[in-house]
Amino acid sequence: MRTAIIAFVLGVTCLQQQAALLALWPLMTLLVLLLLALALGRRYWPSSVWTGPRQLGRLLICFLLGFVWASLFAQWYLSEELPAEWEGQDVTLIGTIDSLPHHFPQGVRFNFAIEKTLPEAALAARLPSKIALSWYSTSQTVQTPQTMPAIPAIKRANALAIGEVKPGERWQLTVRMKRPYGNANPLGFDYEVWLLEQRLRATGTVRPDAVYQNQRLDRFVWSVGNLVERCRALLRDRIHAALPDHPYAGVIVALVVGDQREVGQSDWKIFNRTGIGHLVSISGLHITMVAGLFASLLFYLWRHSFFTEAQLPLRLPAQKVAAIAGALMAFVYVALAGFGVPAQRTLYMLMVVALALWMGRLTSISSILCLALGVVVVLDPWAVLWPGFWLSFGAVAILLFACSGRVSLPPSGSWRESLRRSWQTASATQYAVTVGMVPLTLLLFAQISLISPLANALAIPLISFVVTPLALLGSVLPAPLSGALLQLAHWLVAMLASFLQYLSRQPFAVWSAPTPGFWLFALAMLGALWLLAPRGWPLRWLGLLCWLPLFFNPPATPKQGEMVVTAFDIGQGMALLIETAQHQLLYDTGPSYSPESDGGSRVLLPYLNARGMHHLDAMVVSHNDNDHSGGALSMLAGVHIDMVRTSLKLDSAIVAASPVHQRCTAGQQWEWDGVRFEMLQPVAASYDSVKWKPNARSCTLKISTAKLSMLLPGDIEAIQEDELVNSIPEKLAATVLLAPHHGSGTSSTPAFLRAVHPELALFQVGYQNRYHHPKPEVFARYADFGVNRLRTDETGAITLQFGTTLAISEYRTEHARYWYHR
Repeated sequence: MRTAIIAFVLGVTCLQQQAALLALWPLMTLLVLLLLALALGRRYWPSSVWTGPRQLGRLLICFLLGFVWASLFAQWYLSEELPAEWEGQDVTLIGTIDSLPHHFPQGVRFNFAIEKTLPEAALAARLPSKIALSWYSTSQTVQTPQTMPAIPAIKRANALAIGEVKPGERWQLTVRMKRPYGNANPLGFDYEVWLLEQRLRATGTVRPDAVYQNQRLDRFVWSVGNLVERCRALLRDRIHAALPDHPYAGVIVALVVGDQREVGQSDWKIFNRTGIGHLVSISGLHITMVAGLFASLLFYLWRHSFFTEAQLPLRLPAQKVAAIAGALMAFVYVALAGFGVPAQRTLYMLMVVALALWMGRLTSISSILCLALGVVVVLDPWAVLWPGFWLSFGAVAILLFACSGRVSLPPSGSWRESLRRSWQTASATQYAVTVGMVPLTLLLFAQISLISPLANALAIPLISFVVTPLALLGSVLPAPLSGALLQLAHWLVAMLASFLQYLSRQPFAVWSAPTPGFWLFALAMLGALWLLAPRGWPLRWLGLLCWLPLFFNPPATPKQGEMVVTAFDIGQGMALLIETAQHQLLYDTGPSYSPESDGGSRVLLPYLNARGMHHLDAMVVSHNDNDHSGGALSMLAGVHIDMVRTSLKLDSAIVAASPVHQRCTAGQQWEWDGVRFEMLQPVAASYDSVKWKPNARSCTLKISTAKLSMLLPGDIEAIQEDELVNSIPEKLAATVLLAPHHGSGTSSTPAFLRAVHPELALFQVGYQNRYHHPKPEVFARYADFGVNRLRTDETGAITLQFGTTLAISEYRTEHARYWYHR
């Protein structure tokens, strides 16, 4: 059974790497044939003869069943798609709030289950059943009735409505939708598959000015899902009421209802550096603890017949009652968590144990783990794409392997002896998890927390056995007891966070390395298993030798005289990484998306960390516009940068945060590893003039190898293009041109394109951006000049290798997946 389940999971994993799906009818035919083959095999070949080729045949059938099952799931979810002609159109919908709303300074986000449209039309049958909506406040900040300023009545009503959105309500909303789309970058988060997994087949924004008024129609629409989400919202509101403006209230919310969105990015950085991020949510350990406490309580009460003379154990054994009670409590707690993968794994394991105990067929722990693995993948085939899936199941599997064949004697003797044995067991468990998860953690996150054992030794008992029970009791008990318990839980979290901050500041806190390839990972995993082998296994220390390639895995770099340029898919903005043999330069940093999220923190830093790059030789911020400078402060805080060149004002926060700053000035030039860099614009005199917009002072950089070159002009406009053409036309010719100002109507003049004469033009633009960049007439102008055109909203990130010839790689083509927006 275990090998069959693993083969099924491998089949599901294989499907998630495919660029396209088989059609529905071939899938259904293949499914019928596979089920028939499996049934005939069980009928004519008992399990005792499933050996050799027959065993391989059964595993192949299970593998194909996993492949087909995941394909059918994908076909079902993809069948709901927003019609392309309705992108960017306003449509009035009636439906229910289908998730826990997330309030942020500019508005609120939530999932919306569509019931019908206004006016009623055939369109309703073609819309997705559920979409993700953002509702922005026209007053820029969500207000409460008590703090509502004197703003116009329509804006005041809109802001109040945003603050009152609750799960389970029926609303009438006018929205503007677009099809599922996410930035596609190497080693980055795949937002499109996340939307598919959540069955969100469109995203959109609520429009404040509409023919039909945005209004609540019903306070609550009954359904099990709505009831669960409303309960989660009520618990969250109680926590916020007891902990107003407390810095770690978001952590308490995460522990009670599993909503991690209120935990700040700065706090996540500390938690991840110290290796306790898995505790800041409803984890498997918390679920097991809560289920165990409830099961123990019911076991005690049942054995004592609730202190009556009913003699309940004679009717039903107390063990069975406790098992079912624990499983049901686990289900309730996991429902509060929103059914995250680690929570699901624990829930299914507990349910399998309870069912096996109830039926008298309690089996091995490895079989229970495999059954839980199979249930998770059957219900959610996309779970195999997320780190939490592999970390949660991998940790349990490592523990099973490390403990196999080791018999622990029950504690006996004095309390000191019992304490010593408990300490030895806990230490051995932490050692096994730490060693066994090193290769997987490096593969998934490109870093390892060296202080994780120490941090977890304190955080696990404190969070799991003290803070979580206090938070749960405080969220359900009546006031004032609830407030006191929540205050105590928050104080403990604050004390723990202070200690973790101290640990995370240590230079040895984290060890980073480039993401290893598959074979490097497999070798390191073999070494970890060798180290954790039972006593008596020969030369266990040799497992460390299998780790050596991880320590000597340098980042890939170009050859001398060559360079690699990565143009990121960063939305409506610019960000390019230029790499030579020994140096790296970042040109622009993308936009700021929200107060705690920008192109630097969301796209650039994760990419650099996964590549093992923690140092940049230079960063150029072409000008002050948000779509070019929005991620600069995050970059300066997250990676060491030797030199920053900008055209910003000298009192800018970016200039103040730069270790060394220099203004971009025409004529600056330098050479790295046989690659020449030259600044063409702005001229020094432009800084003394007040008539120019920031666009006009964009740092225009030309980079040249022996045979090829690239021109990065930022957001210069027609006047600056004309100045360059008339002053230095001989320096403008380039193999690749980054389209000025994203292809706006104020740039890319015919004279400029004629002078540059590029073979390839890159357009860094956001999908369905509000500026409609690139302008159709400008995009067509490049074609008229015979220029090959690529735009990041269609190709994803673009990688250019400047060698003897120009090699082009488009992420959405090289890494094609069936769910990608076409």
